[in-house]
Amino acid sequence: MTSLLKPTLDRLYGEFNYPDSAIDPIQIVRRFERGDDREVVGFCASALAFGRVASVLQSVERVVGMMGGRPAAYVRSFDPRRDGAAFGDFVHRWTRGRDVVALIWLMKQMLDRSGSIEGFFADGYRAAAADVGPAIDSFSSRALALDLRAVYGRAGLARGRTRGVGFFFPRSSSGSACKRLNLFLRWMVRRDALDLGVWSRVSTASLVVPLDTHVIRVGRCLRLTRYASPGWAMARDITESLRRLDPVDPVKYDFALCHLGMMSACGFNRAQKDSQCPLRGVCRPRARTRRRSRRPSARR
Repeated sequence: MTSLLKPTLDRLYGEFNYPDSAIDPIQIVRRFERGDDREVVGFCASALAFGRVASVLQSVERVVGMMGGRPAAYVRSFDPRRDGAAFGDFVHRWTRGRDVVALIWLMKQMLDRSGSIEGFFADGYRAAAADVGPAIDSFSSRALALDLRAVYGRAGLARGRTRGVGFFFPRSSSGSACKRLNLFLRWMVRRDALDLGVWSRVSTASLVVPLDTHVIRVGRCLRLTRYASPGWAMARDITESLRRLDPVDPVKYDFALCHLGMMSACGFNRAQKDSQCPLRGVCRPRARTRRRSRRPSARR
């Protein structure tokens, strides 16, 4: 199967490897030319990359618009007491303005301490590790240990109100797939027509696929994972399968697999099976079956 799958996925990768191949938050990041601006905008955009694409783009545009033409300079001079009110009515699903203020405040402290988000991340990165899982754990733990009193106050910290910003800093050791952090790392570390290659201190070989519903569906259809439940184990399993195809850059296939799923071309567990799938011949779709019930079911 590998001998058939690799040329097929390489072809699919090539078909998606151009800047406007699909609507994606990375297009907002690409507007900025400076590496430090791309890093800051990329972190905000990936942090908010959950929910409908249109809603994600709208929320990212609003945050970036508040930062002006030099987002990195905005973050370096950010004062939550002075600048936080501008985010007062911001809402993105369960994320509120104060959580975004806390995110920007943590980024400022990262820049103050390490010069860049890359520097802060690299303090916990070890090239000898199997993948970025331990580095993500270190990054998230150290980020949430920074001072948040200026945003939430002592009372807010005591009441656990930092859970909002904590959503942006998951840990692989807790089982989270860390989808948004892995997405940010893909943007920053890889370089091609899509990804930006801003960072130089993290290896592409250590990246883990950003696991979402679309990658899960296509991954299961291609038998890239033996797991049924999403989480870090599944993300690593799919990445290991892709690493057999490209040991140096396994996550190169992520964008194409994700947007193939978003296009509803994959027929896994759907009646259409693989009738319209570009991966037809290497996938193994299953049609969803319905169990018959002896009693009529009520509408919910």
